[in-house]
Parts: sequence; structure tokens; C-alpha cells
Amino acid sequence: MNEILKTICVCLIFILSSVANAQDKQCAVILMHGKWATNQSLYFFGNRLKPFCEPKAIEMPWSQRRNYDEPYEIALAEIKSQVEKFRQQGYKRVVLAGHSFGANAALAYMKTEGDVDGIVLLAPGHSPFAMYQRGIGKDAVDKARELVALQRGEEILSMDDLNQGLHRTIRMKANVLLSYFDPNGLGNMPLSAGSFKRSVPVLWVIGTLDPLYPLGSSYGYDKIPQNASSKYLVIEADHGRTPDVAVSQVSEWLSSLP
Repeated sequence: MNEILKTICVCLIFILSSVANAQDKQCAVILMHGKWATNQSLYFFGNRLKPFCEPKAIEMPWSQRRNYDEPYEIALAEIKSQVEKFRQQGYKRVVLAGHSFGANAALAYMKTEGDVDGIVLLAPGHSPFAMYQRGIGKDAVDKARELVALQRGEEILSMDDLNQGLHRTIRMKANVLLSYFDPNGLGNMPLSAGSFKRSVPVLWVIGTLDPLYPLGSSYGYDKIPQNASSKYLVIEADHGRTPDVAVSQVSEWLSSLP
């Protein structure tokens, strides 16, 4: 009789632990930082999400350390690799959450891959179309396009990069430069927003002090395929502080997803 009870107890423990493990793996979120930042820049934000989603911050090619070491297509492949890891670990929902350039990447990922279950766009940034129209880096982009067409994309070019009013001279391969700064390429957020592979819940968060705030939802959000769970959220914040200011609203939104 004791052996039977032991067997039952072991089975119950196994079942309960399996249920708990399944509950723990309801949601995972991939965090992508902004231009010239690090994967630690979203530490506070990601830590606050832990009750709702397991966070994983990844370092993107536009980080301070990597300095555009790979083209945009490789950046999206790196995101996809982490998505697949979470799927293999059994997470039922995988969400992309990006700040500034990271939000740009989330939009581009939905255009090229679309295999996640939702995206959080925190103060979307990096606007190569606007930069090109203003003449910022225009000569370098034109030269990069010329070199790529001549199959000389490995040649190094210098250009003036822009990040929230700050300018920095950067050097990178012509094919890398074109991938990020082509005004009608993957970095064009309105084009990406209108080219999703499928409809998913989207939370677009913008601060009242953000440069993109005056453009309103028509800039990109209204172009995204409609979804009942999507939301355009306006908060009182500047570009840099948007993730930390919005973290409670993001947590609430994640927990409310069906």
C-alpha cells in the first residue's frame, strides 16, 4: 500500500511540476535596444516584465560596441534565431519589444518573417527616409548604392549618422550602410508597417516629447494590419525615457492578450 501511495505521489508531483512549467512558459519577450546603446539599456524595463513574460535582451548590430558590423538582413536573422530558441524551449507566445531602432527592427521583422505573436514598439526611431530628404548621409547612401550595383559592397565608406539630434561619423561596408540607410529599404518604418506578413497584436508607444509624436498614428500605426488587441498608446515622456515610463502599461497589455 505504501508503495502504491509513493507511486501516486510521484505521479502527482510530476503532473503538478509539468503544469507549473507550462504556466511559466506562457510568454517570452525579446528586447532590442536603440541606436548606439547596449543590450543592458533595457534592463529595468525587462526586469519589470518578468511576472508576465520571460525577457531576453539581445545585442543588435547598431549597438555602441558592434557599430554596424552586419547588414540589416543579418540583424533580422539574429532575431529569428532567438525566436526559434524560445519556441524550442516551449514558450507559447513570443513577442518582440524594441526601443527606438529596436522598434524599427520589430517592424522590419514583421515584414520579412512575421513568425512572432505580437510586437511592442517603444518610441520607434531611425528614419532613413527623413535623413535622406534632409541630406544627412545622402552622398554616402548614393555611393553605397553605386558600389553595391558594381558588386563592390565590401568597400568601406564614412557617413554622418543621426540619433535624436546627435551626429556621429561612422564607417562601415557599403552593403551594410545601404541596408540600414536606404530611404526605401528595411529601415523605412511606414513601408514596413504596411507590409506585415500577417496580423498580430501591436502596442505602439509614443511620448509627447518624442520627435515622431506630432506625426500621430498616421505615420505608421494606422498602416499596420488591424488587430483587435492592437493599441496606440500616448504617454508623457521623451524618446529615451519611454520604456521605463511605459513599463506598467506594457505589462498590463501583455497580460491582457487573449
